[in-house]
Amino acid sequence: MRAVVVHGADDLRVDEVPDPTPGSGEVVVAMEWGGICGSDLAYWRHGRSGTAVLRHPMVLGHEVAGRVAVLGTGVRGLEVGQPVTFQPAQLVGDGVLPDRLAGRSNLYPQVRYFGSAALDPHTDGGFSELRAVRAEQVRPLPDGVDTRRGALAEPLAVALHAVGRVSDLTGRTVLVNGAGPIGSLVVAAAKFAGAGTVIAADVASSSLLVAKAMGADDVVDASVDPLPQDVELVFEASGAPAALGAVLRATAKGGTVVQVGNLPGTAASAVLGDLVTRELTWIGSYRFSEEVDDAIAALAAGLDVDPLMTHTFDLDDAAEAMRVAGDRSTGSSKVMLRLGSGTA
Repeated sequence: MRAVVVHGADDLRVDEVPDPTPGSGEVVVAMEWGGICGSDLAYWRHGRSGTAVLRHPMVLGHEVAGRVAVLGTGVRGLEVGQPVTFQPAQLVGDGVLPDRLAGRSNLYPQVRYFGSAALDPHTDGGFSELRAVRAEQVRPLPDGVDTRRGALAEPLAVALHAVGRVSDLTGRTVLVNGAGPIGSLVVAAAKFAGAGTVIAADVASSSLLVAKAMGADDVVDASVDPLPQDVELVFEASGAPAALGAVLRATAKGGTVVQVGNLPGTAASAVLGDLVTRELTWIGSYRFSEEVDDAIAALAAGLDVDPLMTHTFDLDDAAEAMRVAGDRSTGSSKVMLRLGSGTA
């Protein structure tokens, strides 16, 4: 089968690799769609993503969906031909968390994640024609949610987790700073959760158009205009340290900032004084636990992710797909890879 394999920085190949066979409790899925994420771009550009360093060739991709092709022994409740997506995280060890972290599996100390070099050996992702997956990680897609949309259940789960870090959004005014794919999904998730007014800010006009299509009531071109002031609830989705000063200043005194954009793992300059003087609450948001199930339910309930998917490429054109995804001047938001027979 063919797979999108990163061998090192600036070394991406579509390789022929052996077809997988399912072990006990596993299924083989014929992959149909994949969405390119910032971590995929980081492995391609730098040979690392955050603190995870590429040591061996690895199949990329964790935003994926397909159809069950082969059932391994002992698998119940799944059928050949069934459309599915995945919980890409697999806990290593006994899975037990301290009581204070109950239900927060995203904070478990060791996790194998599709397309991640965090552990050695690395965990291959799903940008391939076939993939063997543990049955408990498989999530069936309901009627009305095709595999193209289902591939975005994972990043939508990230957005829903971020929104869920705040108890109640009903009727509230929300600012989302950074309207890339995750920021635009936070816009949609906030509206889905009942937010009254959602404002999206970014420096790229194409990203603001996507955010507007995803449900933003208003947009701000941050390259020209200042952020709105005195917003009680702000989601920082850019991950840019240089933006933090303006974001904290835009947050109302006593307000809350949810940090969903990944910040650098190295020293970076940022203006943080308002965190103290405005008595702000700054909350981190990392991946998700089981919100992938909530994401699938939201898709089935009509949350529309179509405006996010701006470009589509075949698997053999993965290098060009990565280039487009990593170049904001292309107007790209979520770039999709057609991995198999799924149709747009």
